[in-house]
Amino acid sequence: MAKNLIIVESPAKARTISKFLGKDYTVTASMGHVRDLPSSKLGFDPENRFAPDYEISKNKKKTVGELKKLISKETIVYLATDEDREGEAISWHLLAALGLKKRPVKRIVFHEITKPAILNALKNPRELNQQLVDAQQARRILDRAVGYELSPLLWKKIKPGLSAGRVQSVSVYILVEREREIRKFIPEEYWKIRAEFSHFTAELKKLDGKPAKVVNETAAIEIESSVKHGDFVVSEIEERMTSRKPGPPFTTSTIQQEASLKLGFSVKRTMVVAQQLYEGNFEIPNYGGGLITYMRTDSVVLAEQALIQAQDVIRLEYGEKFGLKEPRLFKNRTANAQEAHEAIRPVNLSFKPSTVKAYLSSDQYRLYSLVWKRTLASQMAVAEISRTTLKITAGEKKECLFVAKGQRVVFPGFLNAYMEGVEDPNTTSVEKDVILPKVEKDQLLSLKKLNLEQLFTKPPPRYTEASLVKKMESEGIGRPSTYAPTISTIQDRGYVEVTREKQLKPTSIGEVVTDFLTNHFSEIVNLGFTAKLERNFDRIANGEEEWVEMMSVFYQPFHERVIEKDGSVSRSEVLKRRELGTDPESGKPVSVSIGRYGPMVQIGTREDEEKPRFASLPDNLNLNEVSFEEAMECFALPRMLGKYENGEEIIVNNGRFGPYVKLGKFFFSLPKGEDPLKIELDQAIEIVREGLEKKARSTIHDFGDILVLEGRYGPYIKFGKKNYKIPKGIEPESLDEVACQKIIAEAPPSRSNRGGKNKSAKKKTA
Repeated sequence: MAKNLIIVESPAKARTISKFLGKDYTVTASMGHVRDLPSSKLGFDPENRFAPDYEISKNKKKTVGELKKLISKETIVYLATDEDREGEAISWHLLAALGLKKRPVKRIVFHEITKPAILNALKNPRELNQQLVDAQQARRILDRAVGYELSPLLWKKIKPGLSAGRVQSVSVYILVEREREIRKFIPEEYWKIRAEFSHFTAELKKLDGKPAKVVNETAAIEIESSVKHGDFVVSEIEERMTSRKPGPPFTTSTIQQEASLKLGFSVKRTMVVAQQLYEGNFEIPNYGGGLITYMRTDSVVLAEQALIQAQDVIRLEYGEKFGLKEPRLFKNRTANAQEAHEAIRPVNLSFKPSTVKAYLSSDQYRLYSLVWKRTLASQMAVAEISRTTLKITAGEKKECLFVAKGQRVVFPGFLNAYMEGVEDPNTTSVEKDVILPKVEKDQLLSLKKLNLEQLFTKPPPRYTEASLVKKMESEGIGRPSTYAPTISTIQDRGYVEVTREKQLKPTSIGEVVTDFLTNHFSEIVNLGFTAKLERNFDRIANGEEEWVEMMSVFYQPFHERVIEKDGSVSRSEVLKRRELGTDPESGKPVSVSIGRYGPMVQIGTREDEEKPRFASLPDNLNLNEVSFEEAMECFALPRMLGKYENGEEIIVNNGRFGPYVKLGKFFFSLPKGEDPLKIELDQAIEIVREGLEKKARSTIHDFGDILVLEGRYGPYIKFGKKNYKIPKGIEPESLDEVACQKIIAEAPPSRSNRGGKNKSAKKKTA
């Protein structure tokens, strides 16, 4: 039994904190939430003030049992989960799951994992904040209502296995709307005209005093003729000093955006690495603890000790003139910043990235460097930049105005430490000197060359993970803890795919689901409504609103509409078959739509005497974009590509789980982005060879129909389509075919078969 038991969420955090405390303290992990709503039913009672029916999760029963064993009547329990709504709710659920509601329990919080922070938290415990718990409960129950009631409707009307969610659905809607803007976009021709002089270039900006719009080659040639018959004269020289201020220290949103732009990290990867830096997943000699403060925050505030230390480090690293006499304070952009703690910063700014590099992984070092530089830069002097603009008149009637811009960084200030990344590749991310030569007003310039360049307007770009997070934050959708899981979810659900350019593109399924929700449940994909719900959660957290009242306003109208739409909306109306043309051989219509296993091409209709022909639509083709020719090519699958080195035929096809190459009984998925209609034999052979090598590495024994394999969670037996656990104490290498058959015969029935007919009868009675 423990004298003092501290419960945190993760084992890594537990290991780090245990280093700071003596033998009187036991630090252990709950592994996140230990209770949740049951997955098999709605999980709350709308007739009884939305009372939730929480249960201990199946995979947490062992954890709860082990925690209970550590607690006696004398044990002082400290709940040390994160200081946000989710963390507060985890502590609240632990009280119930461990039977601690009727005994004193201490709630402690900290926003950095260092010895002083932990000792200070132990000295200053507080009560559990029920308002934060209620805000989390409201979010969980509302999200359950949306997911549990809408998802089955999507299964019936579109395709099994789909899901809807309050934040995920509006995120997909944002991507679909952008995709349709791109689809509708019609490029317009325009021309850029640049004049090259001895040491610089100027661009045409105005014609007859108005912004220059050169729309075709004829207009461009007219301008060329005019300027060649006139003089280029310097009409105005403008020089001015400007100052540039640094951005605030990192929040969850901005660190995700910057890590994407500067390091190429996905949002999920950023949060995983940030968690490691926070928890202390590394060994640094003579140091125990994390390197950064808590990474889920929308605050831009820095603690006083951090502001003081920043100036010491700045003076040491960059010099006195780069520091500030008074700290620079930033205001939270979010009116109701949910987190009580600071911006993301190093716990100790004197720990330079170079001093800890040897003890960190590459990802940890790169992200820590970003946090360290951004924090320092936020407290450094402004950059002073001298900007020069030359205006040059030209043309027979002086109707053309060319402009050249230059700049010189007079004092770099914070730019010496950090410069924000940019999404647009045409924008420079670093202030660079562009020096213009010394010229006088009314000076004649000698033209070296006039460049006429034909260009076309571009559609708005697709969102990246970084720009989607920025959009979500600006619209008030989601919170720091939800950005990464939401973006992962919409990809895992198959609503969105990541292009080779790392842009987010909605899939056919994503568009169909979005249309259904837009037409019948418009509030679910309404940005303003979703943001309003977030503000409601904030109000509950601040004690300004009662969560049951909020649920009452939302649930009943929503529930009634689900019932109404279930009966009034047909599947054919939702799927909206798209006609592409006529099959030249049969004369039957060719169309695309969503089938049970996803997007498909169809020749003929169900009303025909002959059955329609079907083919799967590959992932790289969208229902709304696919051409007749591309659709007809899908009937070329399966394709026989040729023979493998063992003489067996290699076949490429498109299946339920995407395109694949088949060799005998083996199936190998095509790499993402590969088109099964275009892949050649040599590429397929390489895919097969790599796949067979991978299978060989994972195969311990091959007895024909029975295989003993090394899997993700350890060794197991595979027989047909079923997997069997190897009992404890049996070495997989020692197994022969007879031993495997015995394990298969003695294996308990799978969960889906347990209960047999009785289970079915029970369901019917219910």
